[in-house]
Amino acid sequence: MTLRVHVEDLRLRAIIGINGDERVARQEVLISLEFDYDADAAIASDRIEHTVDYKKIKKQVIALVEGSRFFLLEKLAAAVLDLLLNAERVIWAKVRVDKPTALSSARTVGVTVSGNCP
Repeated sequence: MTLRVHVEDLRLRAIIGINGDERVARQEVLISLEFDYDADAAIASDRIEHTVDYKKIKKQVIALVEGSRFFLLEKLAAAVLDLLLNAERVIWAKVRVDKPTALSSARTVGVTVSGNCP
């Protein structure tokens, strides 16, 4: 059985953007994740070692995002997607990155990227 995990709106701070002030001050970004994995072993055993540990994934995403200095949301989203697709057991993933301060007249601006494991 394929199972989909959702992690929505991780509120993180990153250096992101092309303008001078964006290269100095950290800005809020919202990271949402979805990923699929074969959950047969996890469901049968009810043990964390047979699943994808989303707390561990969260910590890895936080370290990546808060340590990054990307110019584009697209690059940040692709880096997070790559992290997910390299996690053990993950077979498909989707990442959305929103930057609430990108446009003054919009609630947020975001990008979404998805892919399958190689």
